[in-house]
Amino acid sequence: SNAVVLENVKETVKECMLILLVENISGLSEDDGDFSVEMIPELHAAVVTFTGNTDTGEFAKKLNQNHRAKQQNITARCLELTKSIRAENIPPNTSSDYITIYFENKRNGDAQVMDVQQLPDEDAAIITFSDHKGNA
Repeated sequence: SNAVVLENVKETVKECMLILLVENISGLSEDDGDFSVEMIPELHAAVVTFTGNTDTGEFAKKLNQNHRAKQQNITARCLELTKSIRAENIPPNTSSDYITIYFENKRNGDAQVMDVQQLPDEDAAIITFSDHKGNA
């Protein structure tokens, strides 16, 4: 995977601080498009996605040893690839066939859907693909 999850990210930590931390550790530049950061405040986490051939395992190891990251109690681990995603805000009474065809459409992923598990009480569904490329 080309992504690393940063965990234990406090609400007070700003995205720009994480970007600087990643730049300091990796030697890469967010401005140059080498990576992007997505904050996930409800999970106290952020995901760093690298665009090049970055050794994410080595980056996670370096971040976990970094004194500034340790000060903030931020830890890193490689994001494992998955074959399933959770889709939310699905209108009530949407058929699983429609969801399958939607994700198999070239504009929406062009992926082979293996299974759709609907969660009507949550207006959501878990979509499982034949391989992990479909949920990128």
